[in-house]
Amino acid sequence: MRESQAGEHQLKRTLGPVNLIALGIGAVIGAGLFALTPKAAHENAGPAVVFSFIIAGIGCAFAGMCYSEFATMIPIAGSAYTYAYATMGELLAWIIGWDLVLEYAVGAATVSVSWSKYLVRLLGTFGWVLPPSLTQSPFEGGIVNLPAIFVICLVSLVLIIGIQESARLNGFIVAVKVAIVLLVIGLGFAYVNRANLTPFIPPNTGELGHFGFSGIMRAAGVIFFAYIGFDAVSTAAQEAKNPQRDMPIGIIGSLAVCTLLYVGFAYVLSGIVNYKDMTDTAVYEALHNIGYDWLGTGVVIGILAGYTSVILVMLLGQSRVFYSMSRDGLLPKVFSDVHPKFQTPWRCNLVFMVFVSLFSGFVPLSSLGDMTSIGTLLAFVIVCGGVMVMRKTHPNIPRPYKTPFVPVVPILGMLVCFTMMAFLDLATWIRLVVWLAIGLTIYFTYSRYHSHLVTDPESAHKKV
Repeated sequence: MRESQAGEHQLKRTLGPVNLIALGIGAVIGAGLFALTPKAAHENAGPAVVFSFIIAGIGCAFAGMCYSEFATMIPIAGSAYTYAYATMGELLAWIIGWDLVLEYAVGAATVSVSWSKYLVRLLGTFGWVLPPSLTQSPFEGGIVNLPAIFVICLVSLVLIIGIQESARLNGFIVAVKVAIVLLVIGLGFAYVNRANLTPFIPPNTGELGHFGFSGIMRAAGVIFFAYIGFDAVSTAAQEAKNPQRDMPIGIIGSLAVCTLLYVGFAYVLSGIVNYKDMTDTAVYEALHNIGYDWLGTGVVIGILAGYTSVILVMLLGQSRVFYSMSRDGLLPKVFSDVHPKFQTPWRCNLVFMVFVSLFSGFVPLSSLGDMTSIGTLLAFVIVCGGVMVMRKTHPNIPRPYKTPFVPVVPILGMLVCFTMMAFLDLATWIRLVVWLAIGLTIYFTYSRYHSHLVTDPESAHKKV
């Protein structure tokens, strides 16, 4: 990788365990909690969605420890694509990079659909009604989801111009998101209706993934999206004062705190709004049910702000991955063209603005969320497996952080993540297979022939 020329010694080790836990909490608490908790409870697990959050958190913990080992092996902070390219080969790196489109680009589309629903609800409180035909996809009875397209285009233009969030603004948004979760838990706990929590595990309907044990596991795969972002802790491994000690504390600590918040949130939400009646805006409805309408409007504004920041980070991450792949020759140069004035990969941003907008405007939320989860889970399975492979093939590479109990932890990570994948519906698997088939077709017809490993092997090996 070109970026790998920056040595690890150039980063200051200033982060302690408390800093890493705070970083993880800020990265994890986000849009997925509000968008997919009601969906998973309504369609798959009922109140037992709290168990789904625990299972997803355990899978993240195993994968996070494996992710951290890669983060300390490669002398730069970067994505799973970067790690795979420099350690496991170009083909596997391509698969992960292509798979990350599902995490970042499709994830941004998922959030934009929820952003649209909360905007419609907010405007409704002021008497402004948008026609359903322009706020829903064709699969939901509408024509196009214009608000979702609008926010994707707006954020993409911001990224092209190169305006960055200040740390102060980003910290404020994170504080708002965490405050929303704490407010719902704190204010709503006294209003929990036990009748809404009975039965806690609804009996299976006779269909795989619809309540019962299989419903809990499918819900775990669906709401896995809510944990996306925890890898921010592992990519900071180079800056930890004592990575061998602090990384497990940072990863497990932040996931434990977030899981407790998620479980409390899901429990209170299920206790106030019956899972059978939940909609995408169930948080707003819960506050309405307990008489906090005034707070509901502020919460919706906070959620919209939080969603916007998540969309920005996801689209930024996606353009960064494709920028790196393009610089390695695996994608056309258009994806790494830098604007002469703004110094951003503007053509890449434009391509994804169109691509993600099409998903946002014309595909329903349920399909988008499941595609995001299965794509991320697959990347984690590969990363967990990669740790075991690297221990055999490159045993002497310096590892400031080593995954404990290898191969037990990587195997458990693969098992938990793959089990969550296995319980996702057949349509989601078909979409994943088709997506990977498209990616492999591009690789074997274009990328492998234009790769710098072929066109400029001496320079390429220097970068790895």
